[in-house]
Amino acid sequence: MVVGLGADPSSERYCGGTRFDNENKGGVSLEAADLFRTLFHTVLILAFLLPFVFILTALVTLEGVNKCSSFDCLGRRLGPRLLGRDDSERLVKDFYKILNQVNTEEIPDGIKLPDSFNQLVSEMKNNQYDARTFALMLRAMMEKLEREIRESKFSELMNKHFAASSIPKGLYCLSLRLTDEYSSNAHARRQLPSPELLPVLSNNSYHHLVLSTDNILAASVVVTSAVQSSLKPEKIVFHIITDKKTYAGMHAWFALNPVSPAIVEVKGVHQFDWLTRENVPVLDAVENHHGIRNYYHGNHIAGANLSDTTPRTFASKLQARSPKYISLLNHLRIYLPELYPNLDKVVFLDDDVVIQRDLSPLWTIDLRGKVNGAVETCKGEDEWVMSKHFRNYFNFSHPLIAKHLNPDECAWAYGMNVFDLRAWRKTNIRETYHYWLKENLKSNLTMWKLGTLPPALIAFKGHVHAIDPSWHMLGLGYQSKTNVENVKRAAVIHYNGQSKPWLQIGFEHLRPFWTKYVNYSNDFVRNCHILEL
Repeated sequence: MVVGLGADPSSERYCGGTRFDNENKGGVSLEAADLFRTLFHTVLILAFLLPFVFILTALVTLEGVNKCSSFDCLGRRLGPRLLGRDDSERLVKDFYKILNQVNTEEIPDGIKLPDSFNQLVSEMKNNQYDARTFALMLRAMMEKLEREIRESKFSELMNKHFAASSIPKGLYCLSLRLTDEYSSNAHARRQLPSPELLPVLSNNSYHHLVLSTDNILAASVVVTSAVQSSLKPEKIVFHIITDKKTYAGMHAWFALNPVSPAIVEVKGVHQFDWLTRENVPVLDAVENHHGIRNYYHGNHIAGANLSDTTPRTFASKLQARSPKYISLLNHLRIYLPELYPNLDKVVFLDDDVVIQRDLSPLWTIDLRGKVNGAVETCKGEDEWVMSKHFRNYFNFSHPLIAKHLNPDECAWAYGMNVFDLRAWRKTNIRETYHYWLKENLKSNLTMWKLGTLPPALIAFKGHVHAIDPSWHMLGLGYQSKTNVENVKRAAVIHYNGQSKPWLQIGFEHLRPFWTKYVNYSNDFVRNCHILEL
């Protein structure tokens, strides 16, 4: 930079404090050119840097927690950037500080929240929000969104519960049409089995399977899949138990759709002489108790504190409130020794199973003096399905439960069980079952929420023999991540849970294992518009 320029009477020239005379004009011109070049390069560099300085200044203004009001502040903020040092760490700390501050503050009542993130950005620009206001608005928006998602999830679970508890129109139609056919068609009323085969019903050289259900289509799938998967179908005898209202339709279906060479017997609960109110007083009380009926058929939301409940817990509670749990059909398995006094061993099946392998070896399993051959559900690859211990079913804060049960004891599964009826008749399993049902009723259902498995876990305690898990795969009705390859290998697959394969809420990739055994060409199925989903 030029510091001074002037002349004295002797015509000497000064430039930068250096004395030159007229004879040095050539040197002056050379030095001036150098200075000019230096000045040019300086201006060029400044012209290049100034836009970046402007941008950085804008960034500091936008990102800063405190507004810079002096060149000293601006220098502190811009310095690290100009020197190539990252200032993001300090900015992150400032941001955390603001978030922590906002997190402890109350969100003002009546605060008007933007409907979208774009609207929030727009309001920031227009209203020039500082960082604290922005963080507060963002927190309020997120909390609102979380509430809406939570409410939506609970609504979804409620709708799924109602869908699972209802009877699809097609299945209702099927039952009505078959009942009408039973009354008008003598062939639909023919004796099952035919008179010459009646002795087989108590012949222990056959393989006897028991199914208790009021779902005609589901029963047909269980029977058809068992017969088609069997290496010796001529040895199969199915004993189907249904309720009085479904008996005519169920009988008509199997009379019109025989599964020869297997044998099928259909009986209604009203046709068993042993099933009297005197023999099942507790279950009669369960079915008619006002409080219990209200629990299963009433408002499932009233009185529930959803703010303290996770969706997963709420789903489990809803599943436990299925109306089927107060149906006599669901408790009938506890009376098998009395209902079939001449049989020694039976396999009991739920109506939401599919048989994929020959079940004959089940009759040769040595239960080692135990009554119930079942798959344990406390260990396995699937942590969601196979992780059930007694603590998952019982309230261990109740003194009776805490006194008699171990929370870490392994649970087992209903749905496919091998029952040694001879060994069973030597026990007090039925009496124990009744006793604990009574105690739970007395305690206002505080020991466990009603269902068939919890009292059975107590009644069969010490009488269970664990069988290989490949015989019975569970969870296809509530576990969408079920391994399909494992499904293919299982002998019996069980759609336990809400997502039954005959419902719209069934899992698409698991439904074909069930639908392959539905005869969609059957006239009754077609006329009721039961279409392959």
